[in-house]
Amino acid sequence: MTLTAGLRPWLQPELSGVGRLPMSTLRHDDPARRIELDGRWRFQLLRSPAAAPGDDWGEIDVPGLWTMAGFDDQPHYTNVQMPFPGFPPAVPDDNPTGIYERDVEVPEAWRGRRVVLHVGAAESVLIVSIDGLEIGISKDSHLAAEFDISAVAPPGRHLLTLRVVKWSDATYIEDQDQWWHGGITRSVFLYETGPVYLADVRATAGLADDLGTGTLALSVDVATVEGRTPPGYVVEATVPGRSEPLTASPEPTDRPGWPTGGPDRDLLDRHILGEALSPGEAADAWPALDHSLEPPAEGEVSWRVSVRDVRAWSAEQPVLYPVTVVLRDPSGAEVDRAELRIGFRRVEIRGLDLLINGRRVLIHGVNRHDFDRVTGRVVSRETMRADLVVMKQFGFNAVRTSHYPNDPALLDLADELGLYVIDEADIESHAFQSTLCDDPRYLGQWVARVSRMVQRDRNHPSVIAWSLGNESGSGANHEAAAAWVRRADPSRPLHYEGAIRFDWTSDQDVSDLTCPMYPSIDAIVAHARSGKQRHPLILCEYSHAMGNSNGTLADYWDAIESTPGLQGGFIWEFWDHGLVQTLPDGTTRAAYGGDFGDEPNDGNFVLDGMVWPDRRPKPAMFEHRQIAAPVRFSGTPDGAAAGRLTVTNRQDWRDLSWLRAEWQLTADGDRVAGGDLPLPDLGAGSSAEIAIPGWSRPTTDGEVLLTIVARTAADEPWSRAGHDVGWGQIVIGEAPIGLPSVAPSGSAPPVDDAGRILHPWLAASPELSLWRAPTDNDRIGGMAGRWAALGLDRLACRVVGVERDADGATVTTELTTNDGTVIRHERRITSIREGFTVHERVVVPDGLDDLPRIGVVLETVAGFENATWWGRGPHE
Repeated sequence: MTLTAGLRPWLQPELSGVGRLPMSTLRHDDPARRIELDGRWRFQLLRSPAAAPGDDWGEIDVPGLWTMAGFDDQPHYTNVQMPFPGFPPAVPDDNPTGIYERDVEVPEAWRGRRVVLHVGAAESVLIVSIDGLEIGISKDSHLAAEFDISAVAPPGRHLLTLRVVKWSDATYIEDQDQWWHGGITRSVFLYETGPVYLADVRATAGLADDLGTGTLALSVDVATVEGRTPPGYVVEATVPGRSEPLTASPEPTDRPGWPTGGPDRDLLDRHILGEALSPGEAADAWPALDHSLEPPAEGEVSWRVSVRDVRAWSAEQPVLYPVTVVLRDPSGAEVDRAELRIGFRRVEIRGLDLLINGRRVLIHGVNRHDFDRVTGRVVSRETMRADLVVMKQFGFNAVRTSHYPNDPALLDLADELGLYVIDEADIESHAFQSTLCDDPRYLGQWVARVSRMVQRDRNHPSVIAWSLGNESGSGANHEAAAAWVRRADPSRPLHYEGAIRFDWTSDQDVSDLTCPMYPSIDAIVAHARSGKQRHPLILCEYSHAMGNSNGTLADYWDAIESTPGLQGGFIWEFWDHGLVQTLPDGTTRAAYGGDFGDEPNDGNFVLDGMVWPDRRPKPAMFEHRQIAAPVRFSGTPDGAAAGRLTVTNRQDWRDLSWLRAEWQLTADGDRVAGGDLPLPDLGAGSSAEIAIPGWSRPTTDGEVLLTIVARTAADEPWSRAGHDVGWGQIVIGEAPIGLPSVAPSGSAPPVDDAGRILHPWLAASPELSLWRAPTDNDRIGGMAGRWAALGLDRLACRVVGVERDADGATVTTELTTNDGTVIRHERRITSIREGFTVHERVVVPDGLDDLPRIGVVLETVAGFENATWWGRGPHE
């Protein structure tokens, strides 16, 4: 059978799947009813999807990417531009296609059972064959595809072939800022059910207005291979707060499922039984063969129950409750079971605030791609857990799944560890974002990708908003997808930056959040104060973490914490995506765009994370941990000298009992006192002044500092006991400069007639500098080129005048850029008891408001190479 003959599904935007089962929340992870197919598979890499395999077979791991396994197709990195020329939906004739093959044994015990093939994810088109018969097609590189293979795989040995096509019409809407790969990225397995089975379980666990009573809406879909559930079947649900299971018989539903008659059913039967369909028949059959939008429910059971005295789920306290659903046949025997963990929580928008469980929660978020430096986009559960643990340890409470749904295991871990999730659909048409969003050929893919994500992930309490994708313009396709989600899941808001990009104040059908990318601090504050704000403002991307970056992180948070209407954001991004590359001499390096001979490419723009490729934190991680610390210590010098300081609980729900604190007093860098600091019984958001026990006023001169460090008191799911979560420091006494005098007290400052400062410790007179080495972000933003064109690193300097008076001297200079702009500089040198002070004043003209630096270069003679830092640190 050749579904693909004449059809060429990799060039059909209207097609998102053939023979693919509907997406559901169910996992089918019972080992007794599942056959794992991960491991070594036979493999060939062909140059086009129409090519026939030869006799030369190699081997590859599943899950695994051929681009990371040494085959003749390597990783390719682009950001906005496509990796090949042309227009949608065309793709190159040279289109790498992987043929994965293995024998599978369907056990005799499964005779008469429903047998399903699950492929976790494949990039970007998957074509499934059993014993040479093509039985199904799927597009969407980051969601699973399932196929009922019962009719073509009875008990016995069968040849399973997965043909994976790298480039397709879908590539144009998977144009994320990431490495292009090819292969199977998530697990493959078979599972079985009875002829009557659970098709889906939807659990919406919310909170009543008192925020202490849980509300659970539970819907269970029952399906059968015969088209209608026989009488006598019963669904039992064990839910929190009920000592006895809820029971009910499935009632017929009028929601469409698999066609049960007529031409659509005939086409489906012919397809499943292996009969070839003509291209015209296949086109007519697409609605019948692609059931991705609605579950195939022939029977449904629904309950709405209240659960008293629940503990709400939040990122601070991720409390989960078990729910078990059992399907029983007329004899009472169990024929199917689903087990899930739910969290009761409430997400709503009220005015300009996103509320979680009634509280305005600040979103300390980070964007995350699936990434492993050795395996590319194949990520284990252990790797995902390590990612989220690091996020929790450094103060993040939210993650955006940029820019596609992650493995369901990541959401399980977010539920367990406590992280809010913006779940994002696998849609980014960056290179063609102004056109494809309105292209009717892509409408079905838009809606299918968004709806299948919602159908899979809707039971996770960690998911607080659905994102319709990234950098794909804004058009009719988004409006259709948004309408589907609003009807299917009104319990969560929608997020999409493209809808608000050009007008933050517009009424929205698509996005319930104003979620801009990289706006200035002035812009977001002005918007919040304008009186025109209509939605909560949460930055979907900010503080681009490339190279030496994140320099205004604290400034952003000063604005966010002090301005109503601003509620946080997501740093771009978590990882530096440097792939391990082995060089000819056997050494390895972290490779970026172009290192694999990939053309065109966008260079090192893929290295833009808060952690290195081996997950070591960069300095900005420590700054973020301090910004997001759950407790804050503050005070005045006089109060601290008396052993008093203020403690503020900056959490939303949790008290401070899970923390312990220590204090330390240092004088000129030496510890002179310290001990434990009992934290007060302080509710979330409250402050109290406390006294340090056993304190005595310091009598030491010099620089005297009081430092307090907060740590976890016991093991947390994401840390060991003793993990630092934040600190505070108060200066009690400042040391005098203490430098030996080199000039008589009150003598005239050493300024010559040319305005130069002369001093035996200076190798040259201090110079004003408006230059620093440009960073990657400076280069990408276009500032570096502008600075170079202005000649800021080689300004012409002219001394305008030197004026002396009884107290000192004033030196006025003018610096001129290449375009003739003049910067006026005044330097005031004043005598003091042990030397002199210098005050600098620089007048920056309009048009030079983005100077790389305003500073002074101070070059000393030899002997000043070593310095001791007693202040805050050791991190930023």
